[in-house]
Amino acid sequence: MTRRCPDNDVGVPPRRKRARLFFQVKLMMEDSVLPLRVPPQMSIYADQHNVIHLVQSMVSSLAVDQPQDPIAYLLLLLQDSSVHVPRVVLMGPPAVGKTTVAGRLCADLGAVHVTMETLLEDPSPLGEEARRHALKQQEVPDDLLVDLIQGRLKQSDCFNTGWVLDGLPQTRLQARSLQQGGVIPKHVVLLDAGEDVLLERHRGRLLDPLTGDVYHEAFVRPCDEAVAQRAEKRPAAREGGLTADLQRYRCKVTGLSSAYRHILKTVDADQPPDDVYQQAVAFLRTRRCSRTPRVLLLGPPGSGKRLQAKMLADKYKMVDVCCSDLLSWAEADPSSVGEEVRTYVQHNRTVPKNVTLKVFQERLDRPDCSQRGWILHHLPCDLQHAKNLTDSLNAPNRVFFLELTDDVCLQRTMMKHSLADPSVHTAPGDVRECDDNTRTVTNALGVYRTHTAGLQCVFPDGVHVDADQDPQCVFEALDKQLTIQTYTH
Repeated sequence: MTRRCPDNDVGVPPRRKRARLFFQVKLMMEDSVLPLRVPPQMSIYADQHNVIHLVQSMVSSLAVDQPQDPIAYLLLLLQDSSVHVPRVVLMGPPAVGKTTVAGRLCADLGAVHVTMETLLEDPSPLGEEARRHALKQQEVPDDLLVDLIQGRLKQSDCFNTGWVLDGLPQTRLQARSLQQGGVIPKHVVLLDAGEDVLLERHRGRLLDPLTGDVYHEAFVRPCDEAVAQRAEKRPAAREGGLTADLQRYRCKVTGLSSAYRHILKTVDADQPPDDVYQQAVAFLRTRRCSRTPRVLLLGPPGSGKRLQAKMLADKYKMVDVCCSDLLSWAEADPSSVGEEVRTYVQHNRTVPKNVTLKVFQERLDRPDCSQRGWILHHLPCDLQHAKNLTDSLNAPNRVFFLELTDDVCLQRTMMKHSLADPSVHTAPGDVRECDDNTRTVTNALGVYRTHTAGLQCVFPDGVHVDADQDPQCVFEALDKQLTIQTYTH
């Protein structure tokens, strides 16, 4: 509650009035810098309606265009039908098949195919200057190429129907300059293949002299017999030149990819052309969703949930929430929930599920979890826990099942016990303790397996990850799936 001073200024000296006014302003400033607490239900609403991405796109458009009337501009922007048109960058080394894929995309999506060749046909002074560089076999300067691309994409056909940039931009500097100029694609597809594959494709390339379409005598033959007859085989004399082009491309592609890393998908081009095309189209049909991560890791004992949660939390700055650690935290907390937990712990009694859920909800409602997101493991323990979680304001938006056989789980868990106490396998008196540990783990596995089918029903979209591999490989698989789930259909 804001503090106020009495409003009766009758008989108050001017100096005291000024001091009182200064005090009121100071209090108002203190109130204005208090941290803003966003209710947990707001993050659910934001996820459902993609609010974060909407705000980001509006702020980005304002920063780029800087309109005189921001309100009117935003109203037009929200009503603009071009928001949903394709804006695609297609990248890849020479001879990987960019032009073929781009041509099919433009035909199916109704977008404009923009290449270096079409830019050089621009009749403007910029186009003339670019053609002079091309005739001298010189690279078009970065600033000139960026201006050409910006000018072409501002034309009505590109604005209304969308565009596919084929092999453009060529460097990270060009990409950053285009982004600063407001050319921000929705999707970036990187076609990749080995050098041997690219050289083989280069040797068998066919060119239709009438349309300029590119084919291949083995991989992509023309369907029309008339086209097949007039298609000309391109000379393979530039194979050494292709190798040099590939080397230059490899030097640039890392920086270029990093400029679009959040909207980029790499497609293996060393497969049938239809498969390559279908993977590209499937990616283009998704849209990016900026969501606060609420990750749930499920798996049997010994599957590595704690380690993977720590690695993911460190990378994405999420809050690592472990059920067992959470009860220890609550036991030391002076709140009413903490007092309730202490009562059970002091009497060596198991903390009931309803109390555990109270602790869990109170922790996830805290500002650090609301702002940074969280990754939860070792909870829920059963079907009712899972249903309570999904019905709460803190329902997870990414769920992973770490899969592992019982034998491997038992082996890993017993190895962990032996590392914690090396005498477990050596002292004769510890055989009974070892047996007790084995029974404990076996019982825990049985409990998890009993609830597995129910948990999978509650979380049908959960991703199953093989945990019977090196922890780094498991982490990379989880990380990849997190990136994929940033997109939705």
